[in-house]
Amino acid sequence: MVRSGFGTLLLGSFVLLWLAACSQEPRDVEPRISMIDPQAVSRTGADLQREAPILIDRTAFAEMIGEREVSFFARDMETGEAFVLEGSAPDVRRTPWSTFKIPNLVLALESGVAADLDHIFPWNEARRPPADFWPQAWRQDQTLGSAFRRSAVWVFQDIALEMEPGHYAETLHRWSYGDAEVAAGSDIFWLDHTLEISPREQVDFLGALLAGRLGVSPETLQRLDEAARAGERADGVLYGKTGSGPVEPGDFDGRFEGWYVGYLRRSDRAPIVFALHVEASSFSELNTFRRSFAEALLSEITASRSL
Repeated sequence: MVRSGFGTLLLGSFVLLWLAACSQEPRDVEPRISMIDPQAVSRTGADLQREAPILIDRTAFAEMIGEREVSFFARDMETGEAFVLEGSAPDVRRTPWSTFKIPNLVLALESGVAADLDHIFPWNEARRPPADFWPQAWRQDQTLGSAFRRSAVWVFQDIALEMEPGHYAETLHRWSYGDAEVAAGSDIFWLDHTLEISPREQVDFLGALLAGRLGVSPETLQRLDEAARAGERADGVLYGKTGSGPVEPGDFDGRFEGWYVGYLRRSDRAPIVFALHVEASSFSELNTFRRSFAEALLSEITASRSL
């Protein structure tokens, strides 16, 4: 049963991390969704409106969350309703990690660095020597599409170096993408804590992108759909991108943070755009959790809206 009513304020926390899917289901409890005080949450940026997010009860998902720190923010582009997992910190900025491949892919296509998703990037092992953690799928030539789906970081580092000086900073500022901080000449600024973005800002960016407000061509948006497609669900088609990295730079045996961001396209209405961030004791603790928990929350949202 889903109930509405004014509830409590958002608490503080963080959360999320690295790659794909999991079959774990939330425990058999009907979560509650309720309204919170509109003064509790303010949009980041002068051009963003105030809103009254709909609060998703966290206790119903306590078993699935475990010891992880999780934040989730979503917006229904059809109604404008925003949804927040209780206890989230939707305005805390974090390193985007590989979720930055979404704007990076768009910029590569729009700038002409890559003509399409089949554009080939040869791997030069001497120039990009493999790190110990590289999967075998990274250690070969890539297309733009395969690099996005495999999250092959070296391809997007090469793209960064092919961009015109100042193009990233100018474009990210115009797009209101997080703090839009870019170190000149860097090919890792989205990985080294230079660039940071909050869950709400991830959603604002994706919403503006899908709505056609960022000046991106329809052809590029179609190619993003093709690259980011994650699978069909009963309530629509899911598109998403993971990202993750160590909380302490270089400490791959310690705590990790990660993301799953994307959108749910529905046949009869505008998409739901979402961002999930998680922090956990290790990469394995968030690897499959990110997507599976985001999907559980999306299911809760769509089920509550259909009542």
